[in-house]
Amino acid sequence: MVDQSHHLETVVTGVVIEDELRFSLAELCRETAVHAEWIFALVDEGILDPQGEDPATWRFPLESCLTVSRVIRLQRDLGLNLAGVALVLDLLEEVEDLRQRVAQDSA
Repeated sequence: MVDQSHHLETVVTGVVIEDELRFSLAELCRETAVHAEWIFALVDEGILDPQGEDPATWRFPLESCLTVSRVIRLQRDLGLNLAGVALVLDLLEEVEDLRQRVAQDSA
């Protein structure tokens, strides 16, 4: 029989560095192996939303790398144009939001 009267709880705190990481346009291009002109098109379509006034000062959050990878796969696998990709990404985000709401309501 296990004695549960002496339950120890450890609380760990810290900072998630990756959430704070920001890429410049050149860094995002290097990390994702795409040309800057293509990133411009993603920004124009609303797929990416950099912080900053112009391309020289743009900063992209870490999740932009994942978004670029998703765009590449959607275009390659489904033959979608950027408008179609933007729609699919919006729908996927909406589905995820709905799943989270259902999970919260179920808890």
